[in-house]
Amino acid sequence: MVRLQREHLETLLAAVDHGTLDAAAKALAITPSAVSQRIKSMEQQLGRVLLQRTTPVRPTADGEVVLRHARQAQLLDEETSRALGGGDSLVPSIPLAVNADSLGTWFLDALALVRADTEVVFDLHREDQDRTAELLRAGTVMAAVTAEADPVQGCSSVPLGVDRYRAVASPAFVARYLSGVDTERRMLGQLDRVPLVDYDRADDLQQGYLRRVLGHAPSGPRHFVPTSADFARAVSLGFGWGMLPEAQCLEALDRGTLVELTPGRRADVALWWQRWNLASPLLERVTEAVRAVAAERLHPAR
Repeated sequence: MVRLQREHLETLLAAVDHGTLDAAAKALAITPSAVSQRIKSMEQQLGRVLLQRTTPVRPTADGEVVLRHARQAQLLDEETSRALGGGDSLVPSIPLAVNADSLGTWFLDALALVRADTEVVFDLHREDQDRTAELLRAGTVMAAVTAEADPVQGCSSVPLGVDRYRAVASPAFVARYLSGVDTERRMLGQLDRVPLVDYDRADDLQQGYLRRVLGHAPSGPRHFVPTSADFARAVSLGFGWGMLPEAQCLEALDRGTLVELTPGRRADVALWWQRWNLASPLLERVTEAVRAVAAERLHPAR
């Protein structure tokens, strides 16, 4: 059985987290040569290449396996030290992945519940819900809000609920581009050609919504606004139409500052919580809080 040295595991973590061997050396207060030698020693011991020497460095598939082990060992060491009353123990850090809309509407409330009774810091990675599971596979994070139901190897998966999105626009936008459109079918046809707001170039929510009913992606101009709050504000300011989660649009719809364009059609995004199968009280506490807040804020999973 291979026994990896703790300092070698810490060095691999530092290299991946800081992006370069020089940055890892600075974080560990050792020389870049020492960082390189530790990683090479571990690679020779395992007979596997663990890091791609790119900028930033990236773990190989074998490196991802070792990286997961390194993070798990680090967390368990920190929790053990704190449980034994270690006065100089570090505050544990948990890396988590979450999509932008969850981060902007309910996820931080869940983490606040944890912070109310637990000393911990969070390292949040914002990624589309269709891609957060990749960060679990890579060993970058310990848990993730994801649209992927099938558990990543070494993880458990539980449903959180459904985030419901509505197609909305400002009254000024409707008056400028959609005046006189009086049926849902005509509205969908018009949305194909008028400006829309996308989160980024990988955002498929708006285009996928129309593709499902029209059979093709919209051809209108696209704005790109890559933060959740600013995306919602851009829609409210009339840049284009967009799909907003109910947490960001229901009050505005009630006030009349937003208009729902297709009241008969909504888009539901099912979310899951995946976490490493690790006997960690801290990870259990985070999971408990995330599931509790999600149960309050999201629609029940079907």
